[in-house]
Amino acid sequence: MKISFLGAAGTVTGSKHLVTSGERRILVDCGLFQGLKVLRLKNWAKLPVEPASIDAVVLTHAHIDHTGYLPLLVKQGFRGKVYCSEATLALCQLLLRDSAHIQEEEARYANKRGFSKHKPALPLYTKEDAEAALEHLVAVPLEQTTQILDGITIKLRLAGHILGASTVLLKDEQTSILFSGDLGRMNDPLLHAPAAPEAADYLVVESTYGNRLHENTAPEAQLADVINRTAKRGGIVLVPVFAVGRAQEVLYYIHKIKQKGRIPDIPVYLNSPMATDATLIFLTHSAEHKLSAAQCRELAKVAKVVTSVEESMEINNLREPAIILAASGMASGGRVVHHLKAFGPDARNTVLFAGFQAPGTRGAALVDGAESVKIHGEYVPMRAEIASIDNLSAHADYQEIMQWLAQCPQQPRQTFIVHGEPVAADALRHRIEEEKKWNVIVPEYLQTVELNGNS
Repeated sequence: MKISFLGAAGTVTGSKHLVTSGERRILVDCGLFQGLKVLRLKNWAKLPVEPASIDAVVLTHAHIDHTGYLPLLVKQGFRGKVYCSEATLALCQLLLRDSAHIQEEEARYANKRGFSKHKPALPLYTKEDAEAALEHLVAVPLEQTTQILDGITIKLRLAGHILGASTVLLKDEQTSILFSGDLGRMNDPLLHAPAAPEAADYLVVESTYGNRLHENTAPEAQLADVINRTAKRGGIVLVPVFAVGRAQEVLYYIHKIKQKGRIPDIPVYLNSPMATDATLIFLTHSAEHKLSAAQCRELAKVAKVVTSVEESMEINNLREPAIILAASGMASGGRVVHHLKAFGPDARNTVLFAGFQAPGTRGAALVDGAESVKIHGEYVPMRAEIASIDNLSAHADYQEIMQWLAQCPQQPRQTFIVHGEPVAADALRHRIEEEKKWNVIVPEYLQTVELNGNS
């Protein structure tokens, strides 16, 4: 067996790990690169392996940096099955269609306004491509060993992070390798803690927060403070959210602090039909989260759902205090970009980030203090307050990752650190080597490593 790191190596996004066992090829995750232009250009480049030669794909969860390349993989010749949890399949139906829609809309808008260097601007893939990819998805039960190819099995266990997220234990006749996927928080208010890792010869673990600890301050207290001070100056709180995961958690906290009278009774808008659909999916996967059916229904009523483009445009005319949740979470695309253009220049307003911001995204630029950001071909001044609540992140911090690793029933022969910026990945490498005395490497992009079988 060998593994090739085709993404999420030296960066957080673009997760693609190719496992080769004899003549069989399995791709674990199939995500888009996001953030820096040098990374996004890789989405347009030829995949380092022929898609038709890949026999199967296994997904850890539905986020686009783990699934968003699937439409291109199928378009370029992949004909196998894509295995994932039931909740991941349900969410992929939303996310992949939305990803294609956003790309088509951005290409259309670029052509209309003429700010693209490409004539005409084209989408990376279309809705038809997304639909074709979805036909390949197959749901497998959690906690059960499933044969996906002759002599190749997988076992999925809950990883927290978002609904349906799972770790993947992949085995052939001689070797086993465990993929953490993205690990969730140990005390997430909505989702269960990640299941303990199983014994494996090799381990691939994420490091998004490999050099950071989350704050101890209660997120609801921080959220109330931001909303109150913004409302006091007559402003609007704009929250870029990931439609799956953070949208539901932010709504959960807004509901709690409203019930307790800790914030004024101002309108809340959820400008993401997909986030609304994702919230409803919670109802059908009750075993994977902590909310009751009644709480799920309450969550769906916290905000006024904005469905049409016309309603979305009308929101930009708001001049009274309000809270707007809109995708995407890094302000890299979607409806939130139009709101950022409308509300960012007004000092009364606040742009509140509630999750990791990949380098090269508008979100990262704003959190780092950018005075303007480029939107639709022009630089827009950002006079609004920029705030962030780190404790709302869906990723385990380094302490929680180490807590998860402490449950490993045996020491892996080799641990690979992926899905992290260089400093974060190397910090986690150093910590694991120092504290656990394990063999650890941070693989480079396109690096291939031979994995020895049982001796």
